[in-house]
Amino acid sequence: MNSTERELSELRALLAQVTERVYRLEQRLGAPAATAQPETPSVQPPPRAVETVAPPPPPPPPPERVPLAGFGAGTRGPSQSSLGRSDTPDLESRIGSQWLNRIGIVAVLIGVSYFLKYAFENNWIGPAGRISIGLLAGIGVVLWSERFRSRGHLVFSWSLKAVGIGTLYLSLWAAFQIYHLFPSWVASGGMVLVTAATATLAITQGAQVLAAFALIGGFATPLLLSTGQNREIALFSYVTLLDVAALTLVAYRPWRRLLIGAFLGTLLLYVAWSAEYYTRAQLSPTIIFATVFFALFAIAPLVAKRPAAGEVSHTLVFLPLLNAGVYFLEVYVILDEVSKTATAWIAVGLAALYLALSREIRRRFASDEASARLLALLHVALAVGFLTTAIPLKLETYWITIGWLIEAGVLLCVAYRTSSNFLKVLSLTALALGVGRLLLFDNFHPAHLVFNPRFFIYLIAIAVLAFAVNLARKAPEDRERGAAAIGLVLINVLALVALNLEAHDYFMREMAELRAATIVGAQDWREFRNLSIARDFTYSAIWMAYGAALMWVGFWKRSAFLRWQALILIAATIVKVFVFDTSQLERGYRIISFIALGVLLLVVSFIYQRDWLKLSGSAPNAEPDEAKERSAPA
Repeated sequence: MNSTERELSELRALLAQVTERVYRLEQRLGAPAATAQPETPSVQPPPRAVETVAPPPPPPPPPERVPLAGFGAGTRGPSQSSLGRSDTPDLESRIGSQWLNRIGIVAVLIGVSYFLKYAFENNWIGPAGRISIGLLAGIGVVLWSERFRSRGHLVFSWSLKAVGIGTLYLSLWAAFQIYHLFPSWVASGGMVLVTAATATLAITQGAQVLAAFALIGGFATPLLLSTGQNREIALFSYVTLLDVAALTLVAYRPWRRLLIGAFLGTLLLYVAWSAEYYTRAQLSPTIIFATVFFALFAIAPLVAKRPAAGEVSHTLVFLPLLNAGVYFLEVYVILDEVSKTATAWIAVGLAALYLALSREIRRRFASDEASARLLALLHVALAVGFLTTAIPLKLETYWITIGWLIEAGVLLCVAYRTSSNFLKVLSLTALALGVGRLLLFDNFHPAHLVFNPRFFIYLIAIAVLAFAVNLARKAPEDRERGAAAIGLVLINVLALVALNLEAHDYFMREMAELRAATIVGAQDWREFRNLSIARDFTYSAIWMAYGAALMWVGFWKRSAFLRWQALILIAATIVKVFVFDTSQLERGYRIISFIALGVLLLVVSFIYQRDWLKLSGSAPNAEPDEAKERSAPA
């Protein structure tokens, strides 16, 4: 075989390998093959005539490179490229294309500022020339960025726009604040024009990041053009227009994060103005503007473009909470020294408003049950929160406790009628507030035994708890039946506390009257001693009587849970009688305590032994030994 034939054989083998690799690559990518898998050509010597070797098929085109959309891109490429690699940028890509990009923007702006400062200090350029250069440079950079956008470099194009827009704002600020070349209305008009142009670019190009630039520039304008004068009406009217513009944007574009930016910008300007200029004379316009801002962001969940079906927007969940809390805090701070009653009525009005918004959200989002349910329940929670807050603002002392207890009962009724676990949690929260305040914070000074406000409130708390226990016992869930058991224990605890407090206050009043009527002497100390002994004996009597009554109810209702509570209370009474009463009480009270306790224990024991209610399942009149003898084999 000569060299020519050997080269042709090697070329034929190489071609076969390349063809086979191309075929395998097409099969892996799922592309339709033009021909079946080629067989490995033979390596027989070719004829002497030189064959024309067909060129190998061209390799498959490389996957289309999708530009990184970054923050606020209008569209995104496919999630998987043609080679199976994910187009989602990894950490290295994010650092290189986004983080370094944003740091570069800041660095360029700082560098330009230092250069201009250096040039200005050396009088290289006059004031008018400096401003003209800044304005022309900003416009030029914005126009230049369009060239990169048309070539698909979106992120870099937006970065250049940020540099140009920032340069325009700085130039207008310098023209007004440093060189005084423009009056304030010209500078503010120029900044508003820049903001409007940036917003227009954002809408036409579908770029959320440009809308964010416009929003930042719009809220920065009052700070850049501040003259130190109080112009509340003009400032807050301008802020209102910005908020309306942001709300309009999110109504047509899914850029809900702009709402958080607008809210924070509004709050920043409001707080800055209030700290510097607010006085009591400006109460009315300040409250009005605060209410306007609150109303704009309160209707945002209804106006904003809806998320995809099944998707829940975290912005629309977080914004109502933030808006409600900030607004009520503003109102409370302004009206605290003026009228707490007005603050309470505003809280009630907010509760009614959020209930209405909850109903409207359910109607508007009827097609998306997940979003509608979450947002509606969130607004109901805000309504309950404001109503709970209004109670202590409007009422005083123990009326706050009564209000919370009644609120808990109403919420429980609605919760079980609507089968809403969320409302159940809110009702239990209100109940916990009412009971906790009753036990720990309310101070009572009753003048009569039993017939006094404190005993009446304890009865209300017990009635609400009994209502909750009754509803929970009928529920099919084991968790709610467990909660019913806890509520039953709490009822008995509240009843014992109420009875003991009545006994305690009765004897304290007797001691106070004795102290006021006599001069303390040996005889008087004996009287105090007798009252103290009678009080301790009364505690034991209350415990025994309540334990006996609880045991009777347990037998009547055939409730082992109630009987166990009675046994625990009787055990506590035994400990008190044997440990405390034997050493402290006089002989008469001691005898009565032991006899009463003994009789109670014997009666309870007899009932258990006779098994009158057939609790053990054996015959009621047969003793255990007799039953064994009857059942034993002969």
